[in-house]
Amino acid sequence: MEQLQLGILGAGMIASVDYGYLPNFGHLRHKVEVTAIADTNVDAAEQVARKFNIPHVYDGLEQMLADAPLNAVLNLTPIPVHAQTSLAILRAGKHLASEKPLATRLEDATAIVELADERGLTVVCAPPHMLYPSRRQARDLVQSGAIGKVAFARVRSSHNGPAARAWPADPTWFYQKGSGPLYDMGVYGLHEITGILGPATRVSAFSGITEPTRTVRGGPFDQMSIEVTADDNTLLMLDFGESTFAFIDATFNVSASKGPKIEVFGRAGAVNVNMDWSEIGDMPPIELFREDSALGPAGWSAPTTHELDAERHTVDALQQALVIDHLAECVATGTAPVLSAQHARHVLEIMLKAQESARTGRAMELTTSFDSRPVHE
Repeated sequence: MEQLQLGILGAGMIASVDYGYLPNFGHLRHKVEVTAIADTNVDAAEQVARKFNIPHVYDGLEQMLADAPLNAVLNLTPIPVHAQTSLAILRAGKHLASEKPLATRLEDATAIVELADERGLTVVCAPPHMLYPSRRQARDLVQSGAIGKVAFARVRSSHNGPAARAWPADPTWFYQKGSGPLYDMGVYGLHEITGILGPATRVSAFSGITEPTRTVRGGPFDQMSIEVTADDNTLLMLDFGESTFAFIDATFNVSASKGPKIEVFGRAGAVNVNMDWSEIGDMPPIELFREDSALGPAGWSAPTTHELDAERHTVDALQQALVIDHLAECVATGTAPVLSAQHARHVLEIMLKAQESARTGRAMELTTSFDSRPVHE
């Protein structure tokens, strides 16, 4: 398999934190060579380059695209500039991996999808969760009819916010307009439930600010006060058609929960997806309940295979670098991505229309779609 020559755009926390990209690239040496890194803060880029032995450092995307030996770029820029930088990467003829969300405007997301198709380039977009074995197995069980006609689902996509933790950097931007828990956390649950059930047709939402200020608890910014200008409490209802619905929370107001990450309820059973294995201790990643004994023993079971167990270890080892592993495989084999730009665009539309629904009090029709059928993974 020919190596992917990868440039990194952005030297911030997600590039170098333990669960992020670069610390876990060692498992991808046979697939991926990191050839360059660029950041407008060139000192930060040089520091990351020294730590991870990246040979070329640039102070901007344009120079990296012009001079560095690469055929793909990982876009780790701040959310507001995802679209303009991703379009520049595609115009330069490079494959693209982007952090979430794909863009902040639907027309920009569509431009990314169309330009990649026109140039024959592969785009993948975080989060990587639909590559996790538990999510894939949940999708396959639901789409194969194992729990019958799906009535509704509940999805937990919240925590108590970066200010409530010993966050290593200034967490202010999480609470400012243009960010907030919908884009920070809700994006995960929305990718998961649409990945399992398929594209939604309508969204309705409530959204607001629970407290005008937050106080940082712990870390280098302990006791700093943050003015909250982005909604920190968003609740969404999705309509998938044929009386199939889903409820998703996207807030910075969940201090603790013992419930599953995802619950899908069908007329013949239910599927629970628990938290990721690093968080769940002895709990199985996925649990299946069947009412019909003709399909197997009635009651709860924990379906799994040796293959899925092996994939769990791979995902745990790669962590966020799983996104780049997926890009490399798709480029090498010509396989359509699971983490597709079309799926990311659909999730972006849901988030945008959810905000409009909360403002207007109306359910909003969704216009985008994507192919949620299982592909060779």
